[in-house]
Amino acid sequence: MKYQENEDNYSLENLEDIDSYKEYKEKSKIVEESFWGKLERVGSKITFAKDLKALFSYFRDPSIRWYRKTIIVAALIYFISPIDAIPDMAPLVGYLDDLGVITALLKYLGSEILPYYEK
Repeated sequence: MKYQENEDNYSLENLEDIDSYKEYKEKSKIVEESFWGKLERVGSKITFAKDLKALFSYFRDPSIRWYRKTIIVAALIYFISPIDAIPDMAPLVGYLDDLGVITALLKYLGSEILPYYEK
């Protein structure tokens, strides 16, 4: 079975790839719909808002293949989700787990993420 995705010209060769792509698209919609609202609510409380914006810009870049974006989508959903290791409503420490996830992802991406920071 062959399925050609026009968005980023990546051909999906088997059912597992197609399922992964469909799951990525579903999760991407969550990020698209919820990211800015969450960032507006908490952006002034966190020090890593610029990092989140850079990751979102990376996620929105059409030149990046979908399978490279899946880890970004997972991290942004973790940030958006109110259910995580340390509840976001906990004073002072509520976003430490989110910071850890974002920091690890930035380390993983290395210099690849640098062009996505606003000048």
